[in-house]
Amino acid sequence: MSWIILIISGVLEAVWATALGKSEGFSKPIPSITFVVGLVLSMIGLAFAMRELPTGTAYAVWVGIGASLTVGYAMITGTEPFSVIKLLLILGIVACVVGLKVLH
Repeated sequence: MSWIILIISGVLEAVWATALGKSEGFSKPIPSITFVVGLVLSMIGLAFAMRELPTGTAYAVWVGIGASLTVGYAMITGTEPFSVIKLLLILGIVACVVGLKVLH
């Protein structure tokens, strides 16, 4: 169960990071609210997962999922330019996250 919560929390990290960028310094209400809600839920999930998972592993997986999804979303929407090198590096992050799960 901790792993499922951790994955959901990682997805929520991507949500709040993207919303933070779209909030334009908290001047837009909907992205700002999305940021706060996503951040709180993501942190609660991370804290819950860390009750059973080692801190280093949980944090690395959480960040890896969040960072990969944030960059992937930005490239898909055109906010960030796409490149094969970036895609391969993101896949490397995903492979490392899977590796941490397999080793646990």
